[in-house]
Amino acid sequence: MRGMHPETQPASPSLPDYRTHPRAFLKALFDAAVHSAQPLHGMRQWLPQPPSRESGGRTLVLGAGKAGGAMAQALEALWPQDAPLSGLVVTRYGHVPPRPAGVPQRIEVVEAAHPVPDAAGLAAAQRILDLTQGLTEHDLVLCLISGGGSSLLTLPCDGVTLEDKQRINRALLDSGAHIGEMNCVRKHLSRIKGGRLAAACAPARVVTLTISDVPGDDPSVIASGPTVPDATTCADALAILARYGIDLPPAIRTALEAGRLETPKPGDARYAGHAVHMIATPQQALEAAATLARSAGLPAHVLSDEMEGESREVGKVHAALARAVARRGQPFAAPCVILSGGETTVTVRPRAPGVPRGRGGRAGEFCLGLAQALQGEPAVWALAADTDGIDGSEDNAGAFVCPDTLARAGAAGAAGAAGLRIDDHLARNDAWGFFAGLDDLLVTGPTHTNVNDFRALLIL
Repeated sequence: MRGMHPETQPASPSLPDYRTHPRAFLKALFDAAVHSAQPLHGMRQWLPQPPSRESGGRTLVLGAGKAGGAMAQALEALWPQDAPLSGLVVTRYGHVPPRPAGVPQRIEVVEAAHPVPDAAGLAAAQRILDLTQGLTEHDLVLCLISGGGSSLLTLPCDGVTLEDKQRINRALLDSGAHIGEMNCVRKHLSRIKGGRLAAACAPARVVTLTISDVPGDDPSVIASGPTVPDATTCADALAILARYGIDLPPAIRTALEAGRLETPKPGDARYAGHAVHMIATPQQALEAAATLARSAGLPAHVLSDEMEGESREVGKVHAALARAVARRGQPFAAPCVILSGGETTVTVRPRAPGVPRGRGGRAGEFCLGLAQALQGEPAVWALAADTDGIDGSEDNAGAFVCPDTLARAGAAGAAGAAGLRIDDHLARNDAWGFFAGLDDLLVTGPTHTNVNDFRALLIL
């Protein structure tokens, strides 16, 4: 199938020339960003000492997220081989990396669905919560948390079924709600998120090692903050649901209105002595890409790692900036590369009867908006991709935009290929179909980390 081939150009040892191989150069920047966010690179400095043999304490590992498998393997490699280690981590289907030679498995890793939870995630979350029973003040709990953990760590509150959670999750994903809003709702409908997992570990000490996939790196938002207290309220969750017109079972609405589903709050004594450490962040990944670009003599500008908003609109803003650079040398001189990250959103548009649901995620929709606004601007190339290797729920990480993207789409349409009008694809949120038809998808497979959106614009 067109658009399904992996991009295999390595980022090192030789960096592709950005003048002659702009796509390969952009892919190398993405690879550098992803490489910098691998768990093994950032975990060592934050590991606590194991409980002493004299105390009789044990080390329990609990975790959830798209990077969960890689984080578990990194911990197994770094933890003293003579120190006991056991536990359970849940990750997305297909996101367990090959086991490194010589690293014995000590932590169980299971797989479940993302972004819409399934029964496997429900079972894993219940097992994780069960493992907290009987912990003492001598025990250490290491929690490995990364993006995607909210869907993978699904344990609905009493009165909410898995089917209810699936419906609410789909509605939130389609609504255009930002990640903080989605996770506020998820926290209040859960028995394990919103700090409840760490609270259940009391009186054991909890150390959370996390990879940030959210703007601002707020640990209470990453994976719906299962190990940190939550400042949001039931009233906040109700307001979000009302804002996006999402229905709740009547009993749950009543429970939220009465405050019976409130999360543990900052200052709760059960969190005394706990620690949270960021082992990888979006800014770190962007800086790694910028450093690689500068090594080639190309100026690199990091706009922000916290960009939010409707994906297609963020794409239009980036297009305006790229045109200003290309045409007027403002605010940066060409040639240069412009980098940004964050977490944009996609509001799924209503479809006419019989029209299939579009395919694609945030990165692809950004690229559609960018390409439409650039209108074939010469000397501007771009790549947008999700650093976990999965754009939404598709098989691609993202897509490329080139000076001839619209011209090639028009030629394909003239030759009889259906549906390569960019307006049509935007109308039905079908970025995947547009860029697959042009062989412009970036397909990497799971990267075993997740620091969210990566965007790079090369202006020559």
